[in-house]
Amino acid sequence: QVEVVQSGGGLVQPGGSLKLSCTASGPNFNNYAAGWFRQAPGREREFVSAISWFGKTTEYSKSAKGRFTISRDNAKNTMWLQMNSLKPEDTAVYYCAASELGTVTARVREYHYWGQGTQVTVSS
Repeated sequence: QVEVVQSGGGLVQPGGSLKLSCTASGPNFNNYAAGWFRQAPGREREFVSAISWFGKTTEYSKSAKGRFTISRDNAKNTMWLQMNSLKPEDTAVYYCAASELGTVTARVREYHYWGQGTQVTVSS
């Protein structure tokens, strides 16, 4: 069983930056792909970014590409999402997740372990 714990988030002005962290405990996390999703009020959970188990392959949503960067350090069982040039429409609860698949995927149903979620609010 893998437990996923998130940190980071908060309130930031438009154009600002935030970095989210996600640390996993339990066996085999280093063999799993990992990703970030977000959910705004009244909307479905949507894909933001994913990274393969070794970190060589990444994928981004259209809205995240060019502004967000996903990374991981398997020695620390930790993954990050660096978010730059934030916009009000980025406001949501952000979730990190781990997939027993080793390759990147954008499908919610292919992730097996989820963090508790953290609020990101972009507002002046």
